[in-house]
Amino acid sequence: MKGTEKIIAHIQADAKSQADAILAEAEKQCEAIRADYDKKAAQVYAEKVRTGTKACQDQVDSVQRIARMEAKKALLSVKQEMVAKSFEQAQELLTSLPEEQYVAFLAKLAARASVSGDEEIVLNERDREAVGEAVVKAANALLKGGKLSLSERTGSFAGGLILSRGNVEANCTAELLVELCRGEMSVEIADMLFA
Repeated sequence: MKGTEKIIAHIQADAKSQADAILAEAEKQCEAIRADYDKKAAQVYAEKVRTGTKACQDQVDSVQRIARMEAKKALLSVKQEMVAKSFEQAQELLTSLPEEQYVAFLAKLAARASVSGDEEIVLNERDREAVGEAVVKAANALLKGGKLSLSERTGSFAGGLILSRGNVEANCTAELLVELCRGEMSVEIADMLFA
């Protein structure tokens, strides 16, 4: 039996040696596979980080563009509001001139707008009572022989006048005069306000 035991021991030793060699080779292959997958995982991770970073930067850029656009819109709105207030204030200043200057201003408007010299001057109720007769007198003096008269009717406008003859009217109200100036002066006023 000693010979059989030796053969068995030898076979076992060979089998163990082969098994150890197979295990060592399998361990090497596993290590190579693990290293390959670690490398691939690192590449995928790096790509995901690059993609995520780009997406975040694109979103930040988009938000910044929108914010800049909204800021410009808000600034433009404020500028337009300030220009509009400037014209409102101009109208208020025009209608609140000292009486002598206001009479002279209305008389010039009436004289310039008069075609026949015998139109009626329509004022708002306040101006009709306060300066109506003075305006007619001053306007007729400017026309040299004018026959303008003060209308019995009054208008619902802030200031200025309407020159009327029959169905024909010349609108010289403060509102219209300021509005006519708005188109040509808005840019100049904005330049002065925001220079």
